Amino acid sequence: MALYETMVPGSLVTCRDSGDTVCLDWHSSAVKQFYAYFQTPGSLVLVIDYEKLKSGDEAEQRTVVSTHNFEPMWEMGEATMALPLEEKMKFEQGDSGNSFGYKAAGANNTDEYGNLDTIEFLNVSKDDALARPEKVHRFYPQCVEDRMSAIRTFIDTSDNINRTILDLISDRLNLPREVLRSKHRLTEQSPSESRIIRNPPRNMTKEVVAIGAHTDFGSLSFLHNILGGLQVLVPGTNSWQYVKPLPGHAICNIGDSLAIYSGVLRVPRRSNLHRVIPPPGEQGRFVRWSLVYFLRPAMSSVLAPLTESPIVMEAASRNKMDVGDNRVANRMGPETWRASRGTEHVPTAA
Repeated sequence: MALYETMVPGSLVTCRDSGDTVCLDWHSSAVKQFYAYFQTPGSLVLVIDYEKLKSGDEAEQRTVVSTHNFEPMWEMGEATMALPLEEKMKFEQGDSGNSFGYKAAGANNTDEYGNLDTIEFLNVSKDDALARPEKVHRFYPQCVEDRMSAIRTFIDTSDNINRTILDLISDRLNLPREVLRSKHRLTEQSPSESRIIRNPPRNMTKEVVAIGAHTDFGSLSFLHNILGGLQVLVPGTNSWQYVKPLPGHAICNIGDSLAIYSGVLRVPRRSNLHRVIPPPGEQGRFVRWSLVYFLRPAMSSVLAPLTESPIVMEAASRNKMDVGDNRVANRMGPETWRASRGTEHVPTAA
């Protein structure tokens, strides 16, 4: 199909080979991703073939992955965010550090000046999804509970992929695989969770930061974007770069926990600083959806460099770090914003 930068969902597009004319269906997530790919400036992140990775392909291990059918997760997100705000707030995550539940737009700061985020999201605990019908941490809106089997499938699939990547990272660190595995056992309670994120259409006359610059606090994040808007701060630079949403792929981020475990907090294996702004160009007219699985260490795990590896032991001797919290209600001043930013390498980036 001929896909051009000027195409708009709902418009007619002609196939180069057959000459057939079709109408792009904006309700198709695949069409949204192809559209966003051509509308988003910047470049692709490093692309890895998961099947080759899993099979032990040496070249691929040195260098996001095949997609699965997660349409039920998008449907769950749409049903949840369509609920009245009063109903969603019954499941709000609160300011005490609990991550599971609903977060309304404006609950977090995006910078040290008090500007507010524009996204709403719902986090579902890995423990709750795997234990249903039993409750481990909390219950969720009924439209979420009704789709818990789909959420469990998403978590199982994402978790398996992330664990494969953890094994390969262990190999590169000369670390026995069982060490990292023991920190992330599926059967142990952990902060691991799925997240569905909604960002509304924005006025594109100026840049509005939807999610402020941050690093993820877990071990690995497995992210699916439909539209553009995700930006990364490439190490050694001070300019933000878009990550093109590549159809049929996901994005995997290293988080702070894995950076701590590997002891390399200020060199290329650290967690990556990123943010979200409204999708560029015509994409800004549409709702931006994202879907994430955050793999995090078990609650019983101690966050400290894994000195069973000589590589980690050497790196840990050079690097120290502190992390904090970015809820608006827990802010006391600009310094508390800076202290909450994780392990990123440019503390002044917004």
